[in-house]
Amino acid sequence: MATIAAKRCNTCQRNLVKMPGSQYEVCPVCTTVNLFNQKIKGRVLFRIGQFINAAANQYQHELQRQPSNRGRKRAVLCGITYNGHRKKLEASVHNVRSMQQLLVNKLGFPNASILVLTEEESDRSRIPTKRNIQAALQWLVRGCQPGDSLMFYYAGHASQIPDEDGDEIDGYDEALCPLDYRVAGAILDDEINATIVAPLPHGVTLHCVVDTCFSGTLLDLPFLCTINRDGLYKWEEHQLTNKGTRGGKAVCISACADDQISADTSAFTGKAIGALTFSFIQTIENESKLTYGALLTSMRKKVYHAQQVVSRFMPCASSMPQEPQLSSSKRFEIYSEQVII
Repeated sequence: MATIAAKRCNTCQRNLVKMPGSQYEVCPVCTTVNLFNQKIKGRVLFRIGQFINAAANQYQHELQRQPSNRGRKRAVLCGITYNGHRKKLEASVHNVRSMQQLLVNKLGFPNASILVLTEEESDRSRIPTKRNIQAALQWLVRGCQPGDSLMFYYAGHASQIPDEDGDEIDGYDEALCPLDYRVAGAILDDEINATIVAPLPHGVTLHCVVDTCFSGTLLDLPFLCTINRDGLYKWEEHQLTNKGTRGGKAVCISACADDQISADTSAFTGKAIGALTFSFIQTIENESKLTYGALLTSMRKKVYHAQQVVSRFMPCASSMPQEPQLSSSKRFEIYSEQVII
């Protein structure tokens, strides 16, 4: 396609700028105005300058009204049902849609800045295979800057794999199971940490909500918060090697401890949804000025209540506890620091 060379100012030789809705061109440097290639200055120039400024201000206002494709908030939401598998998860897609509504309607995430991976997506690059999940995690942190808020949500299966590099206190790596894990393999916590935790610069905050089994330290964050029934807590160091950030903050809210399993339940609404997912959404939606301590306490109460309901009507159901966990790249006071996503 042919391009039209910009006209230059006869005074300073800078490129002229076409004035919206007129035949005038103005130099942004020396403010000379060309009218049919003739220079004019003075009172007419002043009036034309007013017109240009008004038009420019209106244009900037219109740009600000349009949703940003990048924005300062970005999220990856991944839900896997494993259709055809004997351990199919019925609630995973519903979990993702519920989280997406929370991010958009409550937390101000632009839809264009949310990348959704489920088996229902028509775009093949949005199917939650190992390769696509890896690409999505890379996209999540690419180009992040101070002030950015990032979110990674996962609903699916996870597993534990014997640790081979000696960086796990319990001797096991935690791992996500992508849709094609039988062929492509799992995604180890080492890789997740290296992809979305290690690159975080100062001023960037990453929140991960992981609704899966064996997920207490799934991000390999340095500190795990242990809290008793009286609300007393302490930060336990969970790193044998440095697994921190470049100055940013990473927080993981996971469904259960590394030695526990998580569950989907219909006890809350009559429709299957992840116990962690529901308790997280309800707490964020209904409580203001929420601290991390209040969030964790509320979620644990809701999950415990659901377990009691299930055991009452299904005595043969598993009685194993499920206690949501909090881990972080930094220690902080959980009852004073507010949750800002």
